[in-house]
Amino acid sequence: MAILSIVTHPADILEVVCDPVTEFNHELHILLDDMYETMVAADGVGLAAPQIGIKKRIAVIDVGDKNGIIELINPTIIKAKGENTDIEGCLSFPNLYGTVSRAQIVKIKAQDRNGKEFKLKANDYLARAIQHELDHLDGVLFTTKVIEYVDEEDLESSEV
Repeated sequence: MAILSIVTHPADILEVVCDPVTEFNHELHILLDDMYETMVAADGVGLAAPQIGIKKRIAVIDVGDKNGIIELINPTIIKAKGENTDIEGCLSFPNLYGTVSRAQIVKIKAQDRNGKEFKLKANDYLARAIQHELDHLDGVLFTTKVIEYVDEEDLESSEV
C-alpha cells in the first residue's frame, strides 16, 4: 500500500464530474487500499478519487463507527430527508472549516470493490461524510455550501 498525494484547491480536477467505474479488478483493489491508507495518514474520515487526482466515482469513508471502512464505487443518493447543520472541513482545503447544512438521513446505492451492488442507510455524521464525498464526485466543493466559516481556534476551544 502507498500514501498518495492529496490534491488541494485550486485544482481543476476538484471541480469536474467524475466518470463511472467500469472495471472491477486488482488495480481497483490496490487503489481502494491506497486511498484508505492516505485518508488515515491525513487524519481524515473520507476521501474521494478526485482528491488524489483520479477522475473516477470512488470514495472511501471511515467515521470510526460500527460500519468500519466503507468503500463506495459509483454511489448515488436514492433518498434523503431531514436537515442537519454542522461544521465541516476537507482534506483538499487544509485548515479551512465552515458550517454546512446537509440531509440528516441518506439512503445510497453503490457498488463494492467487486462490483456487487449494495444499499446503505446512514444518519448524522456518517450521512454528512457520505454527502461530502459524493459531492466531490460531482465536482461540488464544500466551500460552495458553507453558511459561515469557522476559525480553527474556535474549533479547538469548543472541544471538550
